[in-house]
Amino acid sequence: MPKIDGIEVLKKIRETSTIPVLFLTAKTDETDKLTALGIGADDYITKPFSVMEVLYRIKAHLRRNYQYNGANQNVGNIFSHNGIEMDIHKKTVSVDGKEVLLNAKEFELLQYFLENPGRVFTKKQLYEHVWDDLYYGDSNTIMVHISRLREKLGDDKKEPKYIRTIKSLGYRLEP
Repeated sequence: MPKIDGIEVLKKIRETSTIPVLFLTAKTDETDKLTALGIGADDYITKPFSVMEVLYRIKAHLRRNYQYNGANQNVGNIFSHNGIEMDIHKKTVSVDGKEVLLNAKEFELLQYFLENPGRVFTKKQLYEHVWDDLYYGDSNTIMVHISRLREKLGDDKKEPKYIRTIKSLGYRLEP
C-alpha cells in the first residue's frame, strides 16, 4: 500500500473498531506475521493463496464476529440485540427489561429482523416471509406493521435505533 503500511492501518482501525481484519500479503517473515497478529489482526494470509480459501476465511471471521460480539446473540430460543430480548417459545419481547406486547405479525417481523441484523429486506421479502403469501405490490400492510412495531419498541422515527428505512430499498434492523 502506498504511503502507509498495513500495520499502521490496523492500529487506526483498532482505535475505534473490533471488525475482523485479514492481512493478504507477500510478506512471509514470521516477525511481520507476529506483529500483525499481536496488534489485532484476525488472520494473516501470504501469497500465493487460494481465492476460495480466502473467501471461506472471510465468511468464518464474519460469522464469528456476528455470533460472539454480543450485539446479536441467539442462545437457544432467545434473541438479544441492542436491548431487545425475544423468547421464541414464550412469545415474549422486552426492550431494556420492559415487556412489549406485540401482535403475531409484529412478532414475526421482529423475529425475522433479529435473525438477520444488518440485512436489508424489501417490502416484498418481508411480506412473503411473514404473511407466507404472494406480494402484489401493496406496501401499506408492511408500512403499517413496521410503524406499529417501531412505536411499540420505542424507536425514534427520525433517528431509529432499531428498524431503519433504507430509501428505495426496504428496511433493516440496525446492526
